[in-house]
Amino acid sequence: MSAPLGRRVAAEAIGTGLLVAVVVGSGIQATELSRDVGVQLLANSLATVFGLGVLILLFGPISGAHFNPAVTLVAWFTSRRTAGGLALRDVAAYVPAQVAGAIGGAALADAMFDEPLVKFSTHDRSAGHLLLGEAVATAGLILLVFGLARIDRPSLAPAAVASYIGAAYWFTSSTSFANPAVTIGRAFTDTFAGIAPASVAPFIAAQLLGAALGLAALTALYGPRTHATRRSVKVPHSEPEPATS
Repeated sequence: MSAPLGRRVAAEAIGTGLLVAVVVGSGIQATELSRDVGVQLLANSLATVFGLGVLILLFGPISGAHFNPAVTLVAWFTSRRTAGGLALRDVAAYVPAQVAGAIGGAALADAMFDEPLVKFSTHDRSAGHLLLGEAVATAGLILLVFGLARIDRPSLAPAAVASYIGAAYWFTSSTSFANPAVTIGRAFTDTFAGIAPASVAPFIAAQLLGAALGLAALTALYGPRTHATRRSVKVPHSEPEPATS
């Protein structure tokens, strides 16, 4: 990570905020334009795919474009013994910035559509099958992000990650939050994309479980990290960093 920590933290906060603004704003717009839930979800997922791809491409060279505490934690865990890897101080700075950005993004979306800036969601998402969907969605995301790094294809991340999230909107029961910070942010808006505060902790627990499962799948498929594969994971960077010892 060549950018100073302050710039990387700013990129994570702004990027996560814009991501949540896209998710929440497109959900509000969809419900205003259509009463068909399927059409609403289609509009919401398409906007998220396009927005996420652009944001990863834009912020990736600065911070790695994690926008997600689960990705940040796995990036630290997999690079903790690697020179130049993500340090604990980076994690301690990234995660609060991601959460703050997510809350700010929800408020921004509400403001753009003349909704209350902060109104806790009443959309209950506590059912067990939804938690299973979150675990699956997050496991797949972790496997994709870090698998691309293992096969030296991080330049594909903007399209691949955005495409995966778009698909997971539809193939998971939870519509694929797959992100603890985004989950917290979406609790602050009582709109289409919201989640009731009581559902937040179980969702985050399922996401962290999914992250662990994704990491286990990564190790099972690609083996433990070796000297040749020890790279600092940058989600969208077009050129992987040189291997370090």
